Amino acid sequence: MFANLIESDSHTREFKRRSSFFLATSAAYALILFAAGIASVYAYDARLEAQTDSLEVLNWIPPVTPAAHPPQETRPQQVRRSAPSNAPVDRTARVQERTIAIAPPDDPRRVPDAVGTQGPTVPPVTDNFRISNRNVNPPTVAPASPNACIACNSERPRVIVEDKPPEPRPIKPPTERVTSRVLASKAISLPQPPYPIMAKQIHLQGAVNIQILVDEQGKVIAAQVVNGNAMLAGAAKDAAMRARFTPTVLNGQPVKVQGVITYNFVLQ
Repeated sequence: MFANLIESDSHTREFKRRSSFFLATSAAYALILFAAGIASVYAYDARLEAQTDSLEVLNWIPPVTPAAHPPQETRPQQVRRSAPSNAPVDRTARVQERTIAIAPPDDPRRVPDAVGTQGPTVPPVTDNFRISNRNVNPPTVAPASPNACIACNSERPRVIVEDKPPEPRPIKPPTERVTSRVLASKAISLPQPPYPIMAKQIHLQGAVNIQILVDEQGKVIAAQVVNGNAMLAGAAKDAAMRARFTPTVLNGQPVKVQGVITYNFVLQ
């Protein structure tokens, strides 16, 4: 009995010793990890000054330069030409002679002295003049056109356009429709279509009608299947496109012809 008690007491002391060692070891590791965490916080360099100094340009927008204004074009001043005067022409006159100097009505730089509802009877002044007892114009120095004369009043140049009759439009010849018999009589070459192998194997027979359009030279320019079996229509259409005919003349002019060719597929 005393031996068991002694042994139990020795086990209790061993358990306490192991527990104390475990607690001391855990505390030591916790202290070391805490100290390492604090040291790592102080040792970490966030490089805040580098974040503010080093900038990376992702998109560069060049500076906008103000657009230069294009130079203003200097337009030549229009020379105002006064309307021709209706005063009679005198061969002895050197300049215009007027009883009263009146500016032309289309000249806004000279305003008449009085305003009235009736125009003046004196012709307006359009060039150098002098005051006299008559209203005449000098003759023109040189004619402005072959039709002008020296003694005539000056006139503005006129453009004479001769009316040219419109050219007649070419009449497009119509397309003539002919029967199969007439079309066959005009044939120069009518190639026979080959018998399709698939149709021959299934013993398929029948007629295929092909509508064709022949141009002015007798060449087939279009072909269309009117009726017939689809297995036989392809060969018939190819043969129709190779056909040739004599040109059809209507009123002395070649015309297009439209008709139908019939191909009979019969097994031998």
